[in-house]
Parts: sequence; structure tokens; C-alpha cells
Amino acid sequence: MIRITPTISIEEQEVKEEFVRSSGPGGQNVNKVATAVKIRFDVDKSPSLPDDVRKRLKQLAGKRITRAGILVLDARRFRTQEMNRKDGLERLVELIKRAGQKPRRRLKTKPTLASKKQRLETKRRRSDMKKMRGPVRSSE
Repeated sequence: MIRITPTISIEEQEVKEEFVRSSGPGGQNVNKVATAVKIRFDVDKSPSLPDDVRKRLKQLAGKRITRAGILVLDARRFRTQEMNRKDGLERLVELIKRAGQKPRRRLKTKPTLASKKQRLETKRRRSDMKKMRGPVRSSE
């Protein structure tokens, strides 16, 4: 059981891990050992996620989610499988935590009187400047 928030937790069986060869640091070790981790989590079929969290998670995941609704995270920052595995799970948990937070509603505000006056004054100055660009008339 992976605890995300006090109300959300996911079963470890829901998270699939696949170890692949990694690019990056490691020298000869990179060519021999599969240290990178691909973590897959089926967002659509997970019984642990409430619908609103599922919807926000899909939105947050962006390109990391497939058409089938599977979230794929690559963890290849470290040189060991265990560190990459831990990093990938932490990133998954963090992403689900962010999806679990309800966005605050925006409060509508009106422009202040000073800002309205400033906008109109700026428009008037700009208008005057453009009027000055017109043809010059002789005063005879």
C-alpha cells in the first residue's frame, strides 16, 4: 500500500515497473546493467483514485499519459536501480498529490478607479501623439 494523502492510497500491484538500459552517467556500467526504471500506472482503471483526482491527474500528466490512460514515468537520474526506482515512485506520488489538491476558485475583481483613470489618461496621451503626426497646415 502506497500512501499518497490521508484519503488516497494505491496498491503496489497497480504500479508496474520495467527496468531498461539507461543513458547518462555510469561509464561501462551503462552498457551492462538495466538501471533506468519505466513506471506505469493505469489511471483509467485504478480503483483507488476518485474521479475528480483522476481527471486532474490526466491533465497534469500531459504527454506522459497514453491514449489508453496509462501514466508512464521514466526514472534514470541515478546510477542504481534502487535509487531510480525510489525516485520514480516519489515522482508518481508527488504527481498524484498535486492532482489531489482542489484548485482554488478565482475571485472576480473589478479594476480600481485609479487604474481606470490611468488607462484613460494613457489612451488620451497616445491619441494626442498620433494627432500630432498628421500633415502640417500653414497658418496663413
